[in-house]
Amino acid sequence: MEEWLTTFEASRISNYELDYIRKLIRAGKIKGRKWGQSWQVSRQSLQEFLEERESQGMKRGRKPANQNNE
Repeated sequence: MEEWLTTFEASRISNYELDYIRKLIRAGKIKGRKWGQSWQVSRQSLQEFLEERESQGMKRGRKPANQNNE
């Protein structure tokens, strides 16, 4: 059974702002559903998105200088 989080909980877990969580839902990058007047986020899709972002972060961008090679 799939576990659902409020957008507030998803924001707290991911450290992303609420507006960004909503943007990810609209873009289809994380799975969301409307429940009454609020949106909910699939915990699994959020975790998969965060893991993918983390692995991309290791590949992209400037790497810190190796301080052991002084």
